[in-house]
Parts: sequence; C-alpha cells; structure tokens
Amino acid sequence: MAKPKSVYACTECGGESPKWQGQCPHCGAWNTLVESVAEVASKHRFSGIAKSSELKRLADVSAREAPRMTSGIEELDRALGGGFVAGEVVLLGGDPGVGKSTLMLQVLAAMSASSKAVYISGEESVEQIALRARRLALDPGRLELLAEIQLERIVATLQKAKPEIAVVDSIQTLYSEQLTSAPGSVSQVRECVAQLARYAKSSGAVVVLVGHVTKEGAIAGPRVVEHIVDSVLYFEGDTHQSFRLVRAFKNRFGAVNELGVFAMTDKGLRGVSNPSAIFLSQHTGEVAGSCVLVTQEGTRPLLVEIQALVDAAHAPNPRRLTVGLEQNRLAMLLAVLHRHAGIAVYDQDVFVNAVGGVRISEPAADLAVLLAIVSSLADQPLPRKLAVFGEVGLAGEVRRVPGVARRLAEAERMGFRRAIVPAGSAGIPGAAAADGGRGAGVGALTDVREVEDVKEAIAATLGGG
Repeated sequence: MAKPKSVYACTECGGESPKWQGQCPHCGAWNTLVESVAEVASKHRFSGIAKSSELKRLADVSAREAPRMTSGIEELDRALGGGFVAGEVVLLGGDPGVGKSTLMLQVLAAMSASSKAVYISGEESVEQIALRARRLALDPGRLELLAEIQLERIVATLQKAKPEIAVVDSIQTLYSEQLTSAPGSVSQVRECVAQLARYAKSSGAVVVLVGHVTKEGAIAGPRVVEHIVDSVLYFEGDTHQSFRLVRAFKNRFGAVNELGVFAMTDKGLRGVSNPSAIFLSQHTGEVAGSCVLVTQEGTRPLLVEIQALVDAAHAPNPRRLTVGLEQNRLAMLLAVLHRHAGIAVYDQDVFVNAVGGVRISEPAADLAVLLAIVSSLADQPLPRKLAVFGEVGLAGEVRRVPGVARRLAEAERMGFRRAIVPAGSAGIPGAAAADGGRGAGVGALTDVREVEDVKEAIAATLGGG
C-alpha cells in the first residue's frame, strides 16, 4: 500500500507547500505550516451558488431590503447590525468557557417560538444540551437537536428539515468524507465552512458557526474562513468577571466594531442596557491617576475609566505596561508629553489600565491616557465629573474625533458636568455648543472646554486653567 502523500498547509491563509518551511511562501507568516495528508477529492463536489452565470447589468438587477430576523436578545442584534439576514453565515469565536454555546442555545430557544431552528452539536450529546437548557430555565419551544460531526449527514438533515436558522457547535469538530485528514485540520475546517456557506446561500437559511480560538486569539484554522462567512463575531471578556463583550469584526450587512455587552448570570447571558455604569469605578473620593474617557465602539458611546500609575523605576529600564490599550501608542504619547509639555517620565515606571477589562483601540483615548499619567505623576486628582476624549498627534496637537455629539450626550446622561474636547468640536453639527470654553444649553454639561494642544489640556485640568 502506497504511503499517503503529505503536504504542509498554512493556518493563516490556507496555502499549501510540498515541504515544511519556517515562513509561509504565500502570506509570509512565520511558523504557521502544519503537516496534513494530501487530499484526493472527487471532481464534482463543488457547485455554484447562482443558478446561472450570465452577465447582468447592475441597473437591471432588482434587489430589495430583506427583513431581519431578530435573535430575541437586543445586544446581539446590535452587534449584528439589527438582526440576522436570510442566507447569512455568521462565525462566532471566543475562548473556551466564555459563553458561546450558552448564548446560541438561548438565541435558538427564543427564536424557535416563531421560526424553525436546529441546534447541531459536535461536542455534546442531546441529553447534555437538554440538561443545560433546563439549568438555564429555557423554554424549549420547537427547537430541534442533532448530535453529529459528519458534514454530509448534517447537510442532508438540514436540506430535509429546511430550518430558518441553524447553529453548528463547533466547526472544528466537523469532518467531510471527501477528505482524509482529521477533524479540525486546515483542509477540513475550510471545506466544512465552504459547504455550509454554499447551503446557506442556496436555501436562504441563517447558519451560525461556533469556532474556537488559538492562543493568539484568532479563529482556529485558516484565516480564509473569515473571508468565506458574512459576519465574524468575537466573544471578549475575562472569565473571572461577570460581563462579556461580543464585538463585530466583519459584517457585510451592518457596521463593524459594533459592540454588545452581556452579563453572565446563573440563568445564562443577559444583555446590559447601560454598559457605561459597568466600566466606571465608584470612588468614595477623588483619586489621582484616574480619568474618564468617552470612547465609541461602532455607534455606541461608552464611558470607561482610564487609570494610570507612575512610580519611580527600580531598574535601568523603566517599565511601560498597558492593559486594554496599545502599548506602542503609550511610548509615543510619553514622548509627546516630554517634548511638547516638558514633563519627563524616563526614570519612572508607567502602568495604564482600562478598568473592567475592556479593550480600547481607537486613538480618541490618547488625551485621557496623558491626563491620567500627569495626574498620577503630580499626585493631583482630576476634577470630579470630568469626561475627556481626543486624539493626540506627534506635534502635540489635540485632533478631532468622530461622534462628538454622541459622546457628549452619553456623558451628559451619566451625570457628568465638565468635558475636555478637541478644538473645533463645537462646529460639528449636533455637537454641544461652546462659547469661550462654556457650553451653551448642554444640560448637565455646564462646562465644555475646547483645547488645541496637550499643554493647554493639562493646564485646563491640573493647572487651574
């Protein structure tokens, strides 16, 4: 019997090489080639999604806005852009135990009352799923279960049942008889996702794929899987804390970076309607090194407390550590602080933390980080009920950011009275008016101060400006 031929597939792009290399020749990623068995597949296992392949003018194509299917959970609908779309393929990833299966079981239990729903599990038996549903006190409704890992049987069952929404938990457990490699390999994951996506597009059913993540936080398997699906949602949050975040990294039917906030309870995941209250610490008095940032995730503004600790370094190389923020950006901000504000921290350890475990990637957090650092260094608290946002450039200027009106409205709703905003923000339509640094008609926001550079922002908050 001839020995099976081996190939090496890249876990990032899915490209194949005849021999192992340190760097993938297709995408350039390092140490991503994994050995697998070369596949000998049938010639006719692929078929087009459309019935015809004729050319059509864009103006002649009649397209209508399809109604969305609500999931029954408002925070998930927000992350999806309003709900599920017929024929949509959604990939939901997250760390083990973060709540992916729990959320999907809650969604299907809620949707089964009005829609035909199927839950396909490759990791649990139907008895285990029933026990979990009973523990969560879910109404089973007409929800149907299937414990299967063979792709062909799953597709045949779905074609016979004709559900409106189906969940596959998880995609790494499935295998196709057309391939000889083990479940979870690059070729199997890619093949199973492609076949399920083809079924969703041809039948109009919503297919949700649950996927595990690697140590780096990416979906286990080739990154090409993320290109096949319509939406990619990631579960974020520390398992030691009660809240979870569902963030949209890709969405063909809505805005990306939308955020849904959930709280883990003994009855499953519950949506949080006021997430700003979670990320704001309740201090009994004024605390140095604390600054409240108004960040924006998608279309949702959030108030997050940024804490900084500046301490004398006890080693030749001072430490620069961030939690929830970009560490490279912190080094740039410290250089700007030295050059344009005359405040040096080259002999100090600097630690910056976004309270609550939330991850902030937008540059609008720059000004809040700098003010928290200066406050900790001077051991002088910032004024109470002060909200801050603004991007800081290398020339020391404070640049405008989008969503000023939403940010100020959220700060006002949370009872904040003062705000430090970039210069020119008052001229944005819908933003709170400012006259000489005084807000006009802002409600609780009685003082909206515009600043042009870092030095002016420090003087306005810590220098009595």
